[in-house]
Amino acid sequence: MKRITRRAALQLAAAAPVAAAMAWTPAEAEQAHHDAQQARTTAAKTGTVFKPKFFTAHEYATVGLLVDLIIPKDERSGSASDAGVPEFMDFMMTDQPQRQTAMRGGLALIDRLCESRYDKRFTALTDVQRRAILDEIAYTSNRDPGLRQHITFFNSFRDLTASGFWTTKMGIEDLQYQGNVFIDEWNGCPAPALEKLGVKY
Repeated sequence: MKRITRRAALQLAAAAPVAAAMAWTPAEAEQAHHDAQQARTTAAKTGTVFKPKFFTAHEYATVGLLVDLIIPKDERSGSASDAGVPEFMDFMMTDQPQRQTAMRGGLALIDRLCESRYDKRFTALTDVQRRAILDEIAYTSNRDPGLRQHITFFNSFRDLTASGFWTTKMGIEDLQYQGNVFIDEWNGCPAPALEKLGVKY
């Protein structure tokens, strides 16, 4: 894959408003999860590796590193890639040109920033260098006008990562979500909770 120029990356990123282009309905997200899980299951059964339909090999490797820096594996659950977030993102991009442009342009912007700082693309950086790049683009409080589009893209990408992770079985277990449980007897809200809220019934 040829390296993209900064001008081309900026044009790609500006072609579609990132926040709007990377927002999905719950139905679209559910379908993408279903498709991603089905693809992972098929790959596991056949002993093959998942092949993205939208991302290039380089983009897919970049996405895998980014999502795992956003949601790493810890003592409670696996990482975002363990939960299938890169596959989820690949299916989210299918057949949606505006979203594809925003994603491809944003990933290219990150590579251009890495090249300007370290003369390497994101996947070739050390872990320390990757974290330094993310420290520059992870905070909307960074007022550097040259990083405005990078920051906008990364914040949307982080939101998509979180949506992808916390709507999986692994993510729901990580949240320790207690809902959707049948209660056969309701004795009202506990007194300490009522007291804290300052209400009575």
